[in-house]
Amino acid sequence: MTRAAARVARGHWARVSVVLALWFGGALMGVATSAAYAADAPRGQQIANANACMGCHAVDHKLVGPSFQQIAAKYKGDAQGPAKLARKVKDGGSGVWGMIPMPAHQSMSDADIRTVVDWVLAGAPSR
Repeated sequence: MTRAAARVARGHWARVSVVLALWFGGALMGVATSAAYAADAPRGQQIANANACMGCHAVDHKLVGPSFQQIAAKYKGDAQGPAKLARKVKDGGSGVWGMIPMPAHQSMSDADIRTVVDWVLAGAPSR
């Protein structure tokens, strides 16, 4: 390889190294930011995320099922609301919000279900 070709190759690999360092650094920063966001989220939201609740529910708009805020409004002032919702999460069911059934979440612990239900009934706050 000639000296000129070697200089070009070194320059090329130096640029590739810089691009890769920026890309990986940005990717790692995104992971760190996601982890920091997850750590800042309320425990109920963390459990909801980990148990696929967000696949059917959103905080403020209907998806497959009602939004968490709609659920909170429906059960506001209902002393039996927490128990009804905990049972619905554990056993699943349909008919309350439409014909699409909510699957049972038998593998969720009662403590996790209660944490999610309390978070939902509080209006699903982000902090």
